[in-house]
Order: sequence, then C-alpha cells, then structure tokens
Amino acid sequence: MRYMKPLRLFQDLLKTKALEKGRLLGLDVGDKYVGLAVSDLHNKIASPLSVLVRKKTNIDLMAGDLQSLISELSLVSFIVGYPFDRQKSSPDAVQVKIFVDDLCKTGKLEGLRYTYWNECFTSKNAELLLKPLKLHPVEFKTILDKFAAVGILQGYLDYVNRNEMNSTMKDLPP
Repeated sequence: MRYMKPLRLFQDLLKTKALEKGRLLGLDVGDKYVGLAVSDLHNKIASPLSVLVRKKTNIDLMAGDLQSLISELSLVSFIVGYPFDRQKSSPDAVQVKIFVDDLCKTGKLEGLRYTYWNECFTSKNAELLLKPLKLHPVEFKTILDKFAAVGILQGYLDYVNRNEMNSTMKDLPP
C-alpha cells in the first residue's frame, strides 16, 4: 500500500483512468470495528457496506477480506478516516496509523494506494441521525460504524469532485 495526498490520489486515478474502472472504499477505523463504505461506479456517492471486527490477531484475515472486496467491487483505492487534531497527536490517530501499517506489513494489498481524510464528527453526526431509531445496542454500533465510513468517504468525494469541477471550469473558454 502506498500513501498519497488526498487530491493527488484522485488526480492520479483520473490520469490513469483507474476511476473509470474502479471505486473507492472508505474506512472508519475504531478500537473494535472497522466500518466500510463504498463509492458508486462514478465515484460521486458513498454507500454503507459492512463492518469488520478488528483484533490484533486477525489483521491477516482482515487484509484477506479487503483483498476479496478489491476484486469483487473493483476497488482502486482506500480513503481512511483520520482524526486530524492540530493541537496534539491523539491516541485515536496513533491507532489508525498502526492499523494501516499492520495492513501494509501483510503484503496482501501491494500496489493499492490510500489517503487519509478528516473524520472529525463523522461518528457523532451518524449517532445523532441514528439515536431516534432506538436500535438494539449491537445493531446501533454496527450501523454507526458503517455510516461514519460513509461520512468519511462522502466528504472526500465531495471535495475531490468539487475541486475537479472547478479546475475543468477554469479550462473552458470564456
């Protein structure tokens, strides 16, 4: 796996026409679960996908699951939620970095590119939407993690597509 800056990742995927052939996967990395969301074929809209159980002992299994999703859904890149905090390095941020490093060490995701995207308030926003539904706690947590991943991926898609549209508009004749 190779890290790239957010906008650079999207621009590279456009240049190689990878976005015409594939989708993006959003990851919300937590202590116990990793929420997953996938983009549509046009990389405009994020949808909830599933949740993977996260343990230190199952990183190879998780990498295998992600490998299966890559081929099954034609994934070209991962957008990993990261808690950007300008004041300090949070334990959550360290946890996300360790998770990505562990995935890289498995060697199962070679050649895949990823970037980090600010996940601030994605879980809180999803929680506010889900609270009125009065779901069972286990179901609530599962849906919460999926929709936090949707928030991460949709935020990224909105940013890169808006940026792409602005650069296309600049190239048009007056």
